Amino acid sequence: MAKNTKLSKPQKAIEAIIWDAANKLRGSVEPMEYKHVVLSLIFLKYANDKFIEQRNKLIADGQEAFVEMPMFYAQNTVFYIPENARWNYLMQNAKQADIALKIDIALAAIESENASLKGALPNNYFSGVELAASKIGQLLDMFNQINLCDCDDKDVFGRIYEYCLAKFAIAEGKGKGEFYTPKSVVELLCELIEPYEGIIYDGACGSGGMFVQSMKFIERHQANTDNISVYGQEYTPTTRKLAMMNLAIRGISADIGTKAASTFQEDQHPDLKADFALMNPPFNQKDWREDNELVDDPRWKGYATPPTSNANYAWILNFISKLSVNGLGCLILSNGALSAGSNGNDEYEIRKQLIENDLVEAIIVLPRDMFYSTNISVTIWVFNKNKKARTVSKGDKNVSLRDRTNNILFMDLRQMGHVYDKKYIEFTYEDQQVIAETYHSWQSVDKTKYSNVKGFCYSATKEEVINNDYSLVTSKYIEFDKKESNDNFDEQMKEIQTDLTSLYKEEAETRKEIEKVLEELGYGIKIN
Repeated sequence: MAKNTKLSKPQKAIEAIIWDAANKLRGSVEPMEYKHVVLSLIFLKYANDKFIEQRNKLIADGQEAFVEMPMFYAQNTVFYIPENARWNYLMQNAKQADIALKIDIALAAIESENASLKGALPNNYFSGVELAASKIGQLLDMFNQINLCDCDDKDVFGRIYEYCLAKFAIAEGKGKGEFYTPKSVVELLCELIEPYEGIIYDGACGSGGMFVQSMKFIERHQANTDNISVYGQEYTPTTRKLAMMNLAIRGISADIGTKAASTFQEDQHPDLKADFALMNPPFNQKDWREDNELVDDPRWKGYATPPTSNANYAWILNFISKLSVNGLGCLILSNGALSAGSNGNDEYEIRKQLIENDLVEAIIVLPRDMFYSTNISVTIWVFNKNKKARTVSKGDKNVSLRDRTNNILFMDLRQMGHVYDKKYIEFTYEDQQVIAETYHSWQSVDKTKYSNVKGFCYSATKEEVINNDYSLVTSKYIEFDKKESNDNFDEQMKEIQTDLTSLYKEEAETRKEIEKVLEELGYGIKIN
Protein backbone atom coordinates (compact mmCIF):
# COMPACT_ATOMS: atom_id res chain seq x y z
CA MET A 1 0.00 0.00 0.00
CA ALA A 2 1.43 3.38 -0.99
CA LYS A 3 2.29 5.88 1.72
CA ASN A 4 0.57 9.25 2.11
CA THR A 5 3.02 11.99 1.25
CA LYS A 6 2.97 15.63 2.21
CA LEU A 7 2.46 17.94 -0.73
CA SER A 8 5.10 20.48 -1.51
CA LYS A 9 4.15 23.41 -3.70
CA PRO A 10 4.23 21.89 -7.19
CA GLN A 11 4.46 23.95 -10.32
CA LYS A 12 1.20 22.38 -11.43
CA ALA A 13 -1.75 23.03 -9.09
CA ILE A 14 -3.00 20.04 -7.13
CA GLU A 15 -6.47 20.28 -8.66
CA ALA A 16 -5.01 20.06 -12.17
CA ILE A 17 -2.86 17.07 -11.16
CA ILE A 18 -5.90 15.27 -9.75
CA TRP A 19 -8.06 16.08 -12.76
CA ASP A 20 -5.46 14.98 -15.31
CA ALA A 21 -4.83 11.71 -13.50
CA ALA A 22 -8.52 10.96 -12.97
CA ASN A 23 -9.47 11.87 -16.53
CA LYS A 24 -6.90 9.44 -17.95
CA LEU A 25 -8.66 6.62 -16.08
CA ARG A 26 -12.15 7.49 -17.33
CA GLY A 27 -12.12 5.20 -20.34
CA SER A 28 -15.48 5.02 -22.10
CA VAL A 29 -17.56 6.16 -19.12
CA GLU A 30 -19.61 9.27 -19.90
CA PRO A 31 -18.50 12.47 -18.06
CA MET A 32 -22.01 12.85 -16.64
CA GLU A 33 -21.61 9.48 -14.89
CA TYR A 34 -17.92 9.70 -14.10
CA LYS A 35 -18.18 12.98 -12.21
CA HIS A 36 -20.02 11.26 -9.35
CA VAL A 37 -17.24 8.65 -9.09
CA VAL A 38 -14.43 11.20 -8.96
CA LEU A 39 -16.20 13.74 -6.72
CA SER A 40 -17.30 11.03 -4.30
CA LEU A 41 -13.73 9.74 -4.02
CA ILE A 42 -12.43 13.28 -3.47
CA PHE A 43 -14.99 13.60 -0.66
CA LEU A 44 -14.04 10.20 0.82
CA LYS A 45 -10.33 10.99 0.83
CA TYR A 46 -10.72 14.47 2.27
CA ALA A 47 -13.22 13.34 4.94
CA ASN A 48 -10.86 10.52 5.93
CA ASP A 49 -7.80 12.79 6.07
CA LYS A 50 -9.66 15.24 8.32
CA PHE A 51 -10.89 12.35 10.48
CA ILE A 52 -7.35 10.99 10.94
CA GLU A 53 -6.06 14.48 11.72
CA GLN A 54 -8.70 14.96 14.44
CA ARG A 55 -8.18 11.43 15.76
CA ASN A 56 -4.45 12.07 16.16
CA LYS A 57 -5.17 15.32 18.01
CA LEU A 58 -7.44 13.52 20.47
CA ILE A 59 -4.75 10.93 21.13
CA ALA A 60 -2.07 13.62 21.51
CA ASP A 61 -4.29 15.43 24.04
CA GLY A 62 -4.72 12.30 26.12
CA GLN A 63 -8.31 11.73 24.98
CA GLU A 64 -7.77 8.34 23.34
CA ALA A 65 -10.92 7.02 25.07
CA PHE A 66 -13.02 9.32 22.88
CA VAL A 67 -11.60 8.46 19.43
CA GLU A 68 -14.67 6.38 18.47
CA MET A 69 -17.22 8.93 19.68
CA PRO A 70 -18.75 10.92 16.78
CA MET A 71 -19.46 13.98 18.95
CA PHE A 72 -15.73 14.60 19.42
CA TYR A 73 -15.42 15.04 15.65
CA ALA A 74 -18.64 16.92 14.97
CA GLN A 75 -17.66 19.66 17.45
CA ASN A 76 -14.74 20.50 15.12
CA THR A 77 -16.85 20.22 11.93
CA VAL A 78 -15.19 16.90 11.10
CA PHE A 79 -17.14 13.85 9.92
CA TYR A 80 -16.83 10.66 11.97
CA ILE A 81 -15.73 7.78 9.71
CA PRO A 82 -16.82 4.27 10.77
CA GLU A 83 -14.31 1.43 10.37
CA ASN A 84 -15.75 -0.02 7.15
CA ALA A 85 -15.52 3.42 5.49
CA ARG A 86 -11.96 4.29 6.46
CA TRP A 87 -9.46 4.90 3.73
CA ASN A 88 -7.04 2.24 4.97
CA TYR A 89 -9.80 -0.36 4.79
CA LEU A 90 -10.68 0.66 1.23
CA MET A 91 -7.02 0.55 0.18
CA GLN A 92 -6.67 -2.94 1.63
CA ASN A 93 -9.53 -3.99 -0.65
CA ALA A 94 -8.70 -1.78 -3.63
CA LYS A 95 -7.79 -4.73 -5.87
CA GLN A 96 -10.83 -6.82 -4.97
CA ALA A 97 -13.60 -7.44 -7.49
CA ASP A 98 -16.23 -6.07 -5.09
CA ILE A 99 -14.47 -2.73 -4.39
CA ALA A 100 -17.37 -0.81 -5.96
CA LEU A 101 -19.80 -2.38 -3.49
CA LYS A 102 -17.45 -1.63 -0.59
CA ILE A 103 -17.31 2.05 -1.58
CA ASP A 104 -21.12 2.20 -1.77
CA ILE A 105 -21.28 0.66 1.71
CA ALA A 106 -18.65 3.12 2.96
CA LEU A 107 -20.59 6.14 1.70
CA ALA A 108 -23.82 4.84 3.25
CA ALA A 109 -22.03 4.23 6.56
CA ILE A 110 -20.59 7.76 6.67
CA GLU A 111 -24.00 9.23 5.89
CA SER A 112 -25.67 7.23 8.66
CA GLU A 113 -23.14 8.45 11.26
CA ASN A 114 -23.30 12.15 10.33
CA ALA A 115 -26.67 13.93 10.42
CA SER A 116 -25.49 16.83 8.22
CA LEU A 117 -24.82 14.37 5.38
CA LYS A 118 -28.28 12.81 5.36
CA GLY A 119 -29.31 12.42 1.71
CA ALA A 120 -26.04 13.95 0.47
CA LEU A 121 -23.94 11.00 -0.64
CA PRO A 122 -24.47 8.72 -3.67
CA ASN A 123 -26.26 5.51 -2.70
CA ASN A 124 -25.63 2.24 -4.54
CA TYR A 125 -23.89 4.27 -7.22
CA PHE A 126 -20.46 2.72 -7.68
CA SER A 127 -21.98 -0.75 -8.11
CA GLY A 128 -24.09 0.51 -11.02
CA VAL A 129 -21.58 2.59 -12.96
CA GLU A 130 -19.84 0.91 -15.90
CA LEU A 131 -16.32 1.33 -14.54
CA ALA A 132 -14.12 -1.73 -14.11
CA ALA A 133 -13.00 -2.61 -10.60
CA SER A 134 -9.40 -2.27 -11.79
CA LYS A 135 -10.08 1.37 -12.79
CA ILE A 136 -11.62 2.13 -9.40
CA GLY A 137 -8.58 0.55 -7.77
CA GLN A 138 -6.29 2.77 -9.84
CA LEU A 139 -8.29 5.84 -8.78
CA LEU A 140 -7.90 4.84 -5.15
CA ASP A 141 -4.15 4.40 -5.68
CA MET A 142 -3.96 7.85 -7.26
CA PHE A 143 -5.83 9.59 -4.42
CA ASN A 144 -3.82 7.63 -1.87
CA GLN A 145 -0.68 9.52 -2.89
CA ILE A 146 -2.08 12.77 -1.53
CA ASN A 147 -2.87 13.89 2.00
CA LEU A 148 -5.29 16.76 1.42
CA CYS A 149 -4.91 18.06 4.99
CA ASP A 150 -1.21 18.74 4.45
CA CYS A 151 -1.87 21.43 1.86
CA ASP A 152 -1.35 25.08 2.80
CA ASP A 153 -4.75 26.06 1.40
CA LYS A 154 -7.43 25.59 4.09
CA ASP A 155 -10.07 25.23 1.40
CA VAL A 156 -8.15 22.72 -0.69
CA PHE A 157 -11.20 20.43 -0.91
CA GLY A 158 -13.34 23.31 -2.16
CA ARG A 159 -10.71 24.30 -4.69
CA ILE A 160 -10.39 20.77 -6.05
CA TYR A 161 -14.16 20.21 -6.00
CA GLU A 162 -14.87 23.43 -7.89
CA TYR A 163 -12.11 22.75 -10.41
CA CYS A 164 -13.40 19.25 -11.16
CA LEU A 165 -17.01 20.47 -11.36
CA ALA A 166 -15.95 23.01 -13.97
CA LYS A 167 -13.95 20.44 -15.92
CA PHE A 168 -16.87 18.00 -15.92
CA ALA A 169 -19.24 20.75 -17.07
CA ILE A 170 -16.87 21.49 -19.97
CA ALA A 171 -16.57 17.78 -20.78
CA GLU A 172 -20.34 17.34 -20.82
CA GLY A 173 -20.60 20.21 -23.28
CA LYS A 174 -23.47 22.06 -24.88
CA GLY A 175 -26.96 21.14 -23.73
CA LYS A 176 -25.54 19.59 -20.57
CA GLY A 177 -23.40 20.88 -17.71
CA GLU A 178 -26.31 22.94 -16.42
CA PHE A 179 -25.49 21.91 -12.86
CA TYR A 180 -22.59 24.37 -12.83
CA THR A 181 -22.33 28.16 -13.22
CA PRO A 182 -18.77 29.38 -13.97
CA LYS A 183 -17.05 30.62 -10.83
CA SER A 184 -16.14 34.08 -12.19
CA VAL A 185 -19.81 34.72 -13.09
CA VAL A 186 -21.02 33.74 -9.61
CA GLU A 187 -18.33 35.89 -8.00
CA LEU A 188 -19.57 38.84 -10.08
CA LEU A 189 -23.18 38.27 -8.99
CA CYS A 190 -22.09 38.35 -5.34
CA GLU A 191 -20.10 41.55 -5.89
CA LEU A 192 -23.21 43.13 -7.40
CA ILE A 193 -25.75 42.29 -4.69
CA GLU A 194 -23.33 42.05 -1.72
CA PRO A 195 -25.15 39.46 0.44
CA TYR A 196 -23.70 40.37 3.84
CA GLU A 197 -26.61 39.12 5.95
CA GLY A 198 -30.10 37.69 5.63
CA ILE A 199 -31.73 34.90 3.60
CA ILE A 200 -30.28 33.78 0.25
CA TYR A 201 -32.41 31.82 -2.23
CA ASP A 202 -31.58 29.82 -5.38
CA GLY A 203 -34.46 27.92 -6.97
CA ALA A 204 -32.17 26.12 -9.45
CA CYS A 205 -29.19 25.57 -7.20
CA GLY A 206 -27.33 22.92 -9.22
CA SER A 207 -24.18 21.92 -7.33
CA GLY A 208 -24.54 24.78 -4.84
CA GLY A 209 -22.03 27.23 -6.30
CA MET A 210 -24.16 30.31 -5.61
CA PHE A 211 -24.23 29.48 -1.90
CA VAL A 212 -20.52 28.67 -1.71
CA GLN A 213 -19.48 31.91 -3.40
CA SER A 214 -21.89 33.93 -1.24
CA MET A 215 -20.12 32.58 1.84
CA LYS A 216 -16.73 33.29 0.28
CA PHE A 217 -17.84 36.87 -0.44
CA ILE A 218 -18.71 37.31 3.24
CA GLU A 219 -15.37 35.82 4.33
CA ARG A 220 -13.41 38.07 1.94
CA HIS A 221 -15.05 41.09 3.54
CA GLN A 222 -14.45 39.85 7.11
CA ALA A 223 -18.17 39.64 7.84
CA ASN A 224 -19.97 36.94 9.83
CA THR A 225 -21.23 33.92 7.85
CA ASP A 226 -23.54 33.08 10.79
CA ASN A 227 -25.73 36.00 9.66
CA ILE A 228 -26.69 34.18 6.44
CA SER A 229 -29.38 31.53 5.91
CA VAL A 230 -29.42 29.47 2.73
CA TYR A 231 -32.50 28.09 0.94
CA GLY A 232 -32.68 26.40 -2.43
CA GLN A 233 -34.04 23.68 -4.63
CA GLU A 234 -32.73 21.33 -7.32
CA TYR A 235 -34.64 19.16 -9.80
CA THR A 236 -32.07 16.43 -10.58
CA PRO A 237 -31.46 13.94 -7.72
CA THR A 238 -27.77 13.29 -8.48
CA THR A 239 -27.05 17.01 -8.86
CA ARG A 240 -28.85 17.70 -5.58
CA LYS A 241 -26.48 15.25 -3.90
CA LEU A 242 -23.52 17.11 -5.41
CA ALA A 243 -24.85 20.31 -3.84
CA MET A 244 -25.44 18.72 -0.44
CA MET A 245 -21.97 17.16 -0.44
CA ASN A 246 -20.41 20.44 -1.58
CA LEU A 247 -22.12 22.39 1.21
CA ALA A 248 -21.72 19.81 3.98
CA ILE A 249 -17.97 19.40 3.58
CA ARG A 250 -17.60 23.18 3.90
CA GLY A 251 -19.81 23.35 6.98
CA ILE A 252 -22.52 25.37 5.22
CA SER A 253 -25.96 24.66 6.68
CA ALA A 254 -28.59 24.81 3.94
CA ASP A 255 -32.25 23.97 3.42
CA ILE A 256 -32.59 22.73 -0.15
CA GLY A 257 -35.93 21.07 0.39
CA THR A 258 -36.85 17.56 1.43
CA LYS A 259 -36.23 16.05 -1.99
CA ALA A 260 -35.22 16.72 -5.58
CA ALA A 261 -38.24 18.35 -7.21
CA SER A 262 -39.36 20.84 -9.86
CA THR A 263 -39.41 24.42 -8.61
CA PHE A 264 -42.60 24.95 -10.57
CA GLN A 265 -44.57 21.79 -9.80
CA GLU A 266 -43.29 21.16 -6.25
CA ASP A 267 -42.05 24.42 -4.79
CA GLN A 268 -40.11 23.46 -1.65
CA HIS A 269 -40.25 26.99 -0.20
CA PRO A 270 -43.69 28.40 -1.11
CA ASP A 271 -43.77 31.03 1.65
CA LEU A 272 -40.11 32.08 1.59
CA LYS A 273 -39.21 35.77 1.41
CA ALA A 274 -35.50 36.20 0.76
CA ASP A 275 -33.26 39.22 1.18
CA PHE A 276 -31.12 38.05 -1.74
CA ALA A 277 -31.60 35.67 -4.66
CA LEU A 278 -29.13 34.26 -7.15
CA MET A 279 -30.21 31.95 -9.93
CA ASN A 280 -29.03 30.48 -13.22
CA PRO A 281 -31.95 28.31 -14.41
CA PRO A 282 -31.92 26.23 -17.62
CA PHE A 283 -32.06 28.47 -20.69
CA ASN A 284 -35.21 28.48 -22.87
CA GLN A 285 -36.75 25.49 -21.11
CA LYS A 286 -39.57 23.94 -23.13
CA ASP A 287 -42.72 22.16 -21.93
CA TRP A 288 -42.11 23.12 -18.30
CA ARG A 289 -45.83 22.71 -17.55
CA GLU A 290 -48.92 21.21 -19.15
CA ASP A 291 -51.32 23.59 -20.91
CA ASN A 292 -53.89 23.39 -18.10
CA GLU A 293 -51.33 23.24 -15.27
CA LEU A 294 -50.31 26.11 -12.93
CA VAL A 295 -52.60 28.51 -14.76
CA ASP A 296 -53.61 30.30 -11.54
CA ASP A 297 -50.38 29.81 -9.61
CA PRO A 298 -49.98 32.54 -6.94
CA ARG A 299 -46.49 33.33 -8.26
CA TRP A 300 -48.03 34.86 -11.40
CA LYS A 301 -50.58 36.96 -9.50
CA GLY A 302 -50.84 40.37 -11.15
CA TYR A 303 -49.16 39.08 -14.32
CA ALA A 304 -50.05 37.02 -17.36
CA THR A 305 -49.47 33.26 -17.12
CA PRO A 306 -46.06 32.37 -18.63
CA PRO A 307 -46.35 30.35 -21.87
CA THR A 308 -45.62 26.61 -21.91
CA SER A 309 -43.19 27.02 -24.83
CA ASN A 310 -40.49 28.77 -22.80
CA ALA A 311 -39.92 28.92 -19.03
CA ASN A 312 -37.84 32.12 -18.98
CA TYR A 313 -40.64 34.33 -17.73
CA ALA A 314 -41.85 31.65 -15.32
CA TRP A 315 -38.39 31.73 -13.75
CA ILE A 316 -38.61 35.53 -13.55
CA LEU A 317 -41.95 35.47 -11.75
CA ASN A 318 -40.86 32.69 -9.39
CA PHE A 319 -37.74 34.76 -8.66
CA ILE A 320 -39.74 37.93 -7.98
CA SER A 321 -42.17 36.05 -5.73
CA LYS A 322 -39.32 34.92 -3.45
CA LEU A 323 -37.93 38.41 -2.77
CA SER A 324 -38.82 40.28 0.42
CA VAL A 325 -40.04 43.89 0.37
CA ASN A 326 -36.41 45.06 0.16
CA GLY A 327 -35.20 42.00 -1.72
CA LEU A 328 -32.43 42.18 -4.32
CA GLY A 329 -31.20 39.51 -6.71
CA CYS A 330 -29.56 38.45 -9.97
CA LEU A 331 -31.16 36.10 -12.47
CA ILE A 332 -29.32 34.81 -15.56
CA LEU A 333 -31.35 34.32 -18.74
CA SER A 334 -30.71 33.95 -22.47
CA ASN A 335 -30.71 37.22 -24.40
CA GLY A 336 -33.95 36.31 -26.14
CA ALA A 337 -35.89 37.18 -22.98
CA LEU A 338 -34.94 40.86 -23.39
CA SER A 339 -37.44 41.32 -26.21
CA ALA A 340 -39.47 38.09 -26.21
CA GLY A 341 -43.02 38.31 -27.47
CA SER A 342 -44.91 40.97 -29.33
CA ASN A 343 -47.61 43.40 -28.26
CA GLY A 344 -50.35 41.36 -26.61
CA ASN A 345 -48.17 38.26 -26.19
CA ASP A 346 -47.94 36.87 -22.61
CA GLU A 347 -44.17 37.38 -22.36
CA TYR A 348 -44.49 40.93 -23.65
CA GLU A 349 -47.25 41.66 -21.13
CA ILE A 350 -45.21 40.22 -18.25
CA ARG A 351 -42.14 42.29 -19.20
CA LYS A 352 -44.30 45.38 -19.56
CA GLN A 353 -45.77 44.85 -16.09
CA LEU A 354 -42.34 44.23 -14.56
CA ILE A 355 -41.18 47.59 -15.93
CA GLU A 356 -44.38 49.36 -14.89
CA ASN A 357 -43.93 47.88 -11.38
CA ASP A 358 -40.34 49.23 -11.41
CA LEU A 359 -38.75 45.90 -10.45
CA VAL A 360 -35.94 45.84 -13.02
CA GLU A 361 -32.84 47.60 -11.68
CA ALA A 362 -30.18 46.59 -14.19
CA ILE A 363 -29.70 44.63 -17.40
CA ILE A 364 -26.13 43.34 -17.89
CA VAL A 365 -25.19 41.48 -21.08
CA LEU A 366 -22.32 39.02 -20.69
CA PRO A 367 -19.78 37.93 -23.33
CA ARG A 368 -20.31 34.79 -25.39
CA ASP A 369 -18.56 31.56 -24.39
CA MET A 370 -18.76 32.13 -20.64
CA PHE A 371 -21.02 29.12 -20.09
CA TYR A 372 -20.17 25.51 -20.85
CA SER A 373 -23.72 24.52 -21.76
CA THR A 374 -24.08 27.10 -24.55
CA ASN A 375 -21.95 29.49 -26.60
CA ILE A 376 -24.57 32.25 -26.81
CA SER A 377 -24.36 35.54 -24.98
CA VAL A 378 -26.61 35.71 -21.92
CA THR A 379 -27.90 38.42 -19.61
CA ILE A 380 -27.91 39.16 -15.89
CA TRP A 381 -31.22 40.68 -14.82
CA VAL A 382 -30.90 42.56 -11.53
CA PHE A 383 -34.25 42.81 -9.73
CA ASN A 384 -34.87 45.12 -6.79
CA LYS A 385 -38.07 45.33 -4.77
CA ASN A 386 -37.11 48.73 -3.32
CA LYS A 387 -35.29 51.24 -5.56
CA LYS A 388 -36.12 54.22 -3.35
CA ALA A 389 -33.50 56.28 -1.52
CA ARG A 390 -32.49 54.49 1.66
CA THR A 391 -29.57 53.42 3.81
CA VAL A 392 -28.46 49.79 3.71
CA SER A 393 -26.08 47.83 5.90
CA LYS A 394 -23.02 46.42 4.16
CA GLY A 395 -20.97 44.54 6.68
CA ASP A 396 -19.54 47.01 9.20
CA LYS A 397 -20.73 50.12 7.39
CA ASN A 398 -23.95 51.79 6.29
CA VAL A 399 -24.27 53.01 2.71
CA SER A 400 -26.77 55.59 1.43
CA LEU A 401 -28.42 54.83 -1.90
CA ARG A 402 -30.06 57.40 -4.15
CA ASP A 403 -33.58 57.13 -5.49
CA ARG A 404 -33.45 54.98 -8.66
CA THR A 405 -37.19 54.65 -9.18
CA ASN A 406 -38.18 54.60 -12.84
CA ASN A 407 -34.55 54.15 -13.93
CA ILE A 408 -32.71 51.09 -15.28
CA LEU A 409 -28.96 50.67 -15.71
CA PHE A 410 -27.87 48.95 -18.92
CA MET A 411 -24.39 47.45 -19.23
CA ASP A 412 -22.76 45.67 -22.18
CA LEU A 413 -19.80 43.52 -21.12
CA ARG A 414 -19.24 41.71 -24.42
CA GLN A 415 -15.85 43.36 -24.95
CA MET A 416 -14.65 42.38 -21.48
CA GLY A 417 -13.20 39.17 -20.07
CA HIS A 418 -10.17 37.02 -20.75
CA VAL A 419 -9.73 33.76 -22.65
CA TYR A 420 -8.95 30.56 -20.79
CA ASP A 421 -8.79 26.93 -21.89
CA LYS A 422 -8.44 28.35 -25.44
CA LYS A 423 -12.17 28.83 -26.03
CA TYR A 424 -13.90 30.13 -22.89
CA ILE A 425 -14.17 33.61 -21.41
CA GLU A 426 -13.90 34.48 -17.73
CA PHE A 427 -13.80 37.68 -15.68
CA THR A 428 -10.71 38.41 -13.64
CA TYR A 429 -11.00 39.92 -10.18
CA GLU A 430 -10.15 43.31 -11.73
CA ASP A 431 -12.94 42.87 -14.32
CA GLN A 432 -15.42 42.05 -11.57
CA GLN A 433 -14.45 45.15 -9.61
CA VAL A 434 -14.85 47.46 -12.61
CA ILE A 435 -18.33 46.07 -13.32
CA ALA A 436 -19.48 46.09 -9.68
CA GLU A 437 -18.08 49.57 -9.02
CA THR A 438 -19.95 50.92 -12.04
CA TYR A 439 -23.20 49.46 -10.72
CA HIS A 440 -22.62 50.71 -7.17
CA SER A 441 -21.58 54.16 -8.42
CA TRP A 442 -24.87 54.35 -10.32
CA GLN A 443 -26.69 53.55 -7.05
CA SER A 444 -24.72 56.09 -5.03
CA VAL A 445 -26.18 59.31 -3.63
CA ASP A 446 -23.06 61.01 -5.01
CA LYS A 447 -24.16 61.48 -8.61
CA THR A 448 -20.66 62.55 -9.66
CA LYS A 449 -19.44 58.96 -9.26
CA TYR A 450 -21.39 57.68 -12.26
CA SER A 451 -21.58 58.75 -15.88
CA ASN A 452 -22.73 56.99 -19.05
CA VAL A 453 -19.89 55.48 -21.09
CA LYS A 454 -20.24 54.82 -24.82
CA GLY A 455 -20.28 51.14 -25.59
CA PHE A 456 -20.35 50.16 -21.91
CA CYS A 457 -23.15 51.57 -19.76
CA TYR A 458 -26.22 53.80 -19.89
CA SER A 459 -28.81 54.87 -17.32
CA ALA A 460 -32.22 54.83 -19.01
CA THR A 461 -35.47 56.30 -17.76
CA LYS A 462 -38.71 54.37 -17.68
CA GLU A 463 -40.01 56.73 -20.36
CA GLU A 464 -37.19 55.74 -22.71
CA VAL A 465 -37.96 52.07 -22.17
CA ILE A 466 -41.65 52.65 -22.89
CA ASN A 467 -40.71 54.52 -26.06
CA ASN A 468 -38.78 51.41 -27.10
CA ASP A 469 -41.94 49.35 -26.63
CA TYR A 470 -40.69 47.86 -23.35
CA SER A 471 -37.72 46.22 -25.04
CA LEU A 472 -34.69 45.65 -22.80
CA VAL A 473 -32.22 44.98 -25.63
CA THR A 474 -29.08 46.89 -24.60
CA SER A 475 -28.26 48.18 -28.09
CA LYS A 476 -31.38 50.35 -27.92
CA TYR A 477 -29.86 52.32 -25.03
CA ILE A 478 -26.07 52.03 -25.07
CA GLU A 479 -24.47 54.29 -27.65
CA PHE A 480 -21.43 52.98 -29.49
CA ASP A 481 -18.72 55.13 -31.01
CA LYS A 482 -19.31 55.25 -34.76
CA LYS A 483 -15.70 54.53 -35.72
CA GLU A 484 -15.48 51.72 -33.16
CA SER A 485 -18.73 50.28 -34.49
CA ASN A 486 -17.37 50.27 -38.03
CA ASP A 487 -14.06 48.74 -36.94
CA ASN A 488 -15.85 45.92 -35.11
CA PHE A 489 -18.66 45.49 -37.63
CA ASP A 490 -17.57 42.07 -38.91
CA GLU A 491 -16.97 40.74 -35.42
CA GLN A 492 -20.31 42.04 -34.15
CA MET A 493 -22.14 40.60 -37.16
CA LYS A 494 -20.53 37.21 -36.61
CA GLU A 495 -21.52 37.29 -32.94
CA ILE A 496 -25.12 38.24 -33.72
CA GLN A 497 -25.43 35.54 -36.37
CA THR A 498 -23.92 32.88 -34.10
CA ASP A 499 -26.12 33.84 -31.15
CA LEU A 500 -29.30 33.89 -33.12
CA THR A 501 -28.54 30.75 -35.12
CA SER A 502 -27.97 28.89 -31.83
CA LEU A 503 -31.23 30.22 -30.47
CA TYR A 504 -33.03 29.22 -33.64
CA LYS A 505 -31.76 25.65 -33.42
CA GLU A 506 -32.93 25.43 -29.81
CA GLU A 507 -36.24 27.19 -30.38
CA ALA A 508 -37.42 26.70 -33.96
CA GLU A 509 -40.80 28.28 -33.20
CA THR A 510 -39.14 31.63 -32.38
CA ARG A 511 -37.80 32.19 -35.90
CA LYS A 512 -40.02 35.17 -36.62
CA GLU A 513 -39.12 36.81 -33.32
CA ILE A 514 -35.41 36.33 -33.97
CA GLU A 515 -35.63 37.88 -37.43
CA LYS A 516 -37.61 40.75 -35.90
CA VAL A 517 -34.72 41.39 -33.48
CA LEU A 518 -32.30 41.40 -36.43
CA GLU A 519 -34.49 43.90 -38.25
CA GLU A 520 -34.59 46.13 -35.14
CA LEU A 521 -30.79 46.01 -35.02
CA GLY A 522 -30.66 47.14 -38.64
CA TYR A 523 -29.46 43.87 -40.15
CA GLY A 524 -31.59 42.26 -42.85
CA ILE A 525 -30.42 38.72 -42.07
CA LYS A 526 -32.58 35.67 -42.61
CA ILE A 527 -31.76 32.52 -40.65
CA ASN A 528 -31.84 29.38 -42.75
